[in-house]
Amino acid sequence: MSHSLPYTVNCSLLFTELPLNRRPAAARAAGFDAVEFWWPFESAVPGDAEVDAFVTAIGDAGVSLTGLNLFAGRLPGPDRGVLSHPDRVPEFRDNLDVVASIADRTGTTGFNALYGLRQEGVDPAEQDETALQNTVAAAKALEPVGGTVLIEPISGSADYPLVTAADGRAFVAAAREAGGPVDVALLADFFHLAVNGDDVAAVVRDHAAEFGHIQIADAPGRGEPGSGELPLMDLLAAAQQGGYRGHVGLEYKPTAATEDSFAWLRR
Repeated sequence: MSHSLPYTVNCSLLFTELPLNRRPAAARAAGFDAVEFWWPFESAVPGDAEVDAFVTAIGDAGVSLTGLNLFAGRLPGPDRGVLSHPDRVPEFRDNLDVVASIADRTGTTGFNALYGLRQEGVDPAEQDETALQNTVAAAKALEPVGGTVLIEPISGSADYPLVTAADGRAFVAAAREAGGPVDVALLADFFHLAVNGDDVAAVVRDHAAEFGHIQIADAPGRGEPGSGELPLMDLLAAAQQGGYRGHVGLEYKPTAATEDSFAWLRR
């Protein structure tokens, strides 16, 4: 099966051979017209010069910025998001102004809010409430730029509470109920869902039209399509048939140099 969904290159995992602000141009040179990033700065509120350099790199490359993580603490690393961390609420909220400014300048509309790990000594119920309130605040802050807050189940840690598509969908529903008509949706990363034991084909069949974004990597290994066992092209074709119309984020760890890892596209 084939599909015609457009790809966007996650430049936080691809083109890491290059400095961050040279990666958009590298993606363009490789034939792509869209990129996405994890939060590309060390702090939640970087200096104006850092932000300007990043936005300029996007514009000069002639690519669109389709997605951006909200501030997520140390990523990759021990945080995996701060959405649910009560002690980091001011940091998260201050980040929203910066994100909205970048979105206004680039046209970005997809914003991944990573939940964060369970914290020792903090009541999980308090974390869950914090996550809901932060999600609603983010959705309202990004509403003027047409932003969608994306909620992603991920793998790799027993302390990350959103594991399956059902977990993510339940949180999305709770956030919409808590905030009224706020734009929050599931980010379906086929690699994470597969590794966590979800029936990805069934998730796609039943919920593709609800996805706010799709990301892909093969499993096992998280390499490029064809390096593992997931029927990624079939899943994407089914997602398109089921009503998904957005970009597909290439968020994999290439098993060779990034440019060489695109051989699957030529095939």
